[in-house]
Amino acid sequence: MIGFGADETPPACQDDGLESQKDRMLRGEPYLANEPALLLERRRCRLMCERFNATSFAETAARRAILQELLGVLGKDAEVMAPFQCDYGYHVSVGARTFINYGVVVLDGAKVTIGQDVQIGPSVKLLTALHPLDPADRRRGLETAAPVTIGDGAWLATGVIVCPGVSVGADTVVGAGSVVTNDLPPGHLCFGNPCRVIRAIG
Repeated sequence: MIGFGADETPPACQDDGLESQKDRMLRGEPYLANEPALLLERRRCRLMCERFNATSFAETAARRAILQELLGVLGKDAEVMAPFQCDYGYHVSVGARTFINYGVVVLDGAKVTIGQDVQIGPSVKLLTALHPLDPADRRRGLETAAPVTIGDGAWLATGVIVCPGVSVGADTVVGAGSVVTNDLPPGHLCFGNPCRVIRAIG
């Protein structure tokens, strides 16, 4: 994602249209990620992630307060370990009693819904952002985003990558290092690159 420093002015939007690029992003339509308003939102999110990641593990109340301000939903007894990174924050919903381990990255240009009692391992990546194949469109900063959903009770082992537009079913286990490119059914063991369904659980 494109960013800017604290002492820099965001670049001018490369679109002459009057429609908000944020509105287009929220509808899942192509949008210009370098629009000043979106740059400011991502800057705010990064600063909040920095605050969270710099907070002592002993400062439980402070850590939760930052997460409640950062995320769209933070369920009861959900725990997020630092470091944690996301793009906007308000698109991310974390259910009750969910555990998110060290080094998780969430690119949340679209909704990222994480259910209750989910286990997310270290270095997992939940990605909604898509860039166009056309290099001219990429140079303009054009992007799209598609939502990601992780069902209740799922377990994503270390290093799993979940691609844009994908849903992982409830209680499904995704093996370490898997790249999830298609929806996974509930209650199954799945792994591989690309990730495939191996067998039902139970």
